[in-house]
Amino acid sequence: MPPMKKRLFWALPILYIALTLACWLHTPNAESLSERRKLAQMPKLTWSGIQSGSFASNFESCTQDQFPLRETFRRGKALFSTKILGRRDNNRIYESGEGFLAKLEYPMNEASVDYAASRFRTVYDRYLAGSNRVYVSLIPDKTAYLDGIPKLDHTAFAERLREQTPFANFIDLSDTLTLNSFYKTDTHWRQETLGKTAEALAAAMGKHLSMEYETKLGTADFLGVYAGQSALPVAGEPLYYLWNDAFNGLEIQDRENNRTIGVYDLSALNGRDPYEMYLSGSLSLITVKNPNASSTDKLIIFRDSFGSSIAPYFFESYAEVTLVDIRYLPVERLGKFLDFTDSDVLFLYSTLVLNNSETLK
Repeated sequence: MPPMKKRLFWALPILYIALTLACWLHTPNAESLSERRKLAQMPKLTWSGIQSGSFASNFESCTQDQFPLRETFRRGKALFSTKILGRRDNNRIYESGEGFLAKLEYPMNEASVDYAASRFRTVYDRYLAGSNRVYVSLIPDKTAYLDGIPKLDHTAFAERLREQTPFANFIDLSDTLTLNSFYKTDTHWRQETLGKTAEALAAAMGKHLSMEYETKLGTADFLGVYAGQSALPVAGEPLYYLWNDAFNGLEIQDRENNRTIGVYDLSALNGRDPYEMYLSGSLSLITVKNPNASSTDKLIIFRDSFGSSIAPYFFESYAEVTLVDIRYLPVERLGKFLDFTDSDVLFLYSTLVLNNSETLK
């Protein structure tokens, strides 16, 4: 046997054995910070699990999640797929020519849009009356402003939502946003770019915003969820937040955890998802009271995570703003926690959530 073949003959099984031992002996990782998800753990060996096949399935998931040098292999696969094979996406995450990452969200799930609208309708029928002014608005996905990648028809999406919510005034936000309204590596919009968007919402609700804010840098190297999911080498970008000294006078209650919070949780900048700095992330129920507001009116916003960063724009105009996330708080229980009397009500949701609305309770 030639020396090269002989070395390969011994090297391959040694490598296989080394990787197998590393997989079995290393301490399991609880989560993937890049993918922002929990990793599968070694399943408990039981006779019932063997019979049902669940053990084999869970074991396979565990070995895939706990494979040694997993992040290195993920990066290598992503580079091979996009740079060598010429694929436009990796793990359904597309990289545009402008350096933006976006997830394939196609086609429109009409049943999902209709289900979300039915949840909004249940809120209206159960809790709202003639004293409430009701609005609905769609947050377009980043792909609406990208060319050359598969995407759903955002105009048709908005029209279907409008048709399914005749009880609410529809507020069109599409012309208030641009591609640069969104982070390059994340699904979310940038708070400091939302002036026109907030003004459009406020004007439709009969309010005027002063827009007197100072822009502060939260972190210079924010990496969003798409950076980890794509496994592609991408650069971080600045994450800013808006500040007004009037925020010091706000009383903000996280009613899910019965605690007082601030407009921003700067400690989240060092956590798994820095975007959670805005109103402490996706909490189910938050009430913000402003004794110095320009009116005594109340606003209730039904929202997803996008609402956390735009809500501070409205604190100056409403004496009380309540944010509700019905992904965590079922509609049928709202009457125990909320008084809807004489409140403006805004349903503000992203395309991503409405196209996958089974999360709404």
